[in-house]
Amino acid sequence: MHEELREKVVTQENAQDAWVAVKRNGGAPGIDGMTTQQLSDPVGRHWESIRAKLLAGTYVPSPVRRVEIPKPNGGVRLLGIPTVLDRWIEQMLLQELQAIFDPPFSAHSYGFRPGRSAHDAVRAAQSYVQAGKDWVGDMDITKFF
Repeated sequence: MHEELREKVVTQENAQDAWVAVKRNGGAPGIDGMTTQQLSDPVGRHWESIRAKLLAGTYVPSPVRRVEIPKPNGGVRLLGIPTVLDRWIEQMLLQELQAIFDPPFSAHSYGFRPGRSAHDAVRAAQSYVQAGKDWVGDMDITKFF
């Protein structure tokens, strides 16, 4: 990772904002069984050690906890649940990388974008049809990879 970006990721402000987001999201515990309530204020208690590892490139995430989610039409969807600590670090990275990669995206792109939802995409498609457009594109490239 580029040194300047690495420094941005590990600012105390970014770490604090990321922790607030992880606590707000909640979620199931990872492989270590720890909840967001049990990992209280990692920015204060664990920060210097984690920050040093991230800057040095030596941080190693924990394995994810595998969970099977039943699908409505049968079968299961495999889900990997990271530890709360790893979710916090992922959120720190997301906050900085999203600021770099999201702005150049098309204004007509809705998938997995901050502040946009599938409902927004449907409303946009409806407005295109009402404006007289002949077609609207919808792609899900999940099976492509």
